[in-house]
Amino acid sequence: MSQTYAPAFATGRNWLGRAEDFLDARGKAAWIAAMVVGFIAFWPVGLALLAYMIWSKRMFKSSSCAKRSTVRNFGSRSTGNAAFDAYKADTLARLEEEQSNFEAFLARLREAKDKAEFDQFMAERTPKDQDAQTS
Repeated sequence: MSQTYAPAFATGRNWLGRAEDFLDARGKAAWIAAMVVGFIAFWPVGLALLAYMIWSKRMFKSSSCAKRSTVRNFGSRSTGNAAFDAYKADTLARLEEEQSNFEAFLARLREAKDKAEFDQFMAERTPKDQDAQTS
């Protein structure tokens, strides 16, 4: 199986690319810290980092997606112990099923709340419409 991603700190990249990989590996807080240090050291550097973060959409990326993919990759690795791997696979499958069931429950709950609010609105509206028609 070949790697389909560029390894962090690749030797063929220039120093800017390596710095970008370094900051990406440490997350959004590292980018913000670099920007603050850039503003303190020489304000155009901080401004350039801020512009780059906004332009590349690093400022608005959710870190939860990255964490979620890391957890899923961790869950698929084999430990070498077949019994534990089977237990882990069953537990992960059960947790994913419980999560989807809970999300479906929340959706049904939201729909029921919306329907109740709409029914209340219609009940309040109906007498006003009948009064207006009789007058």
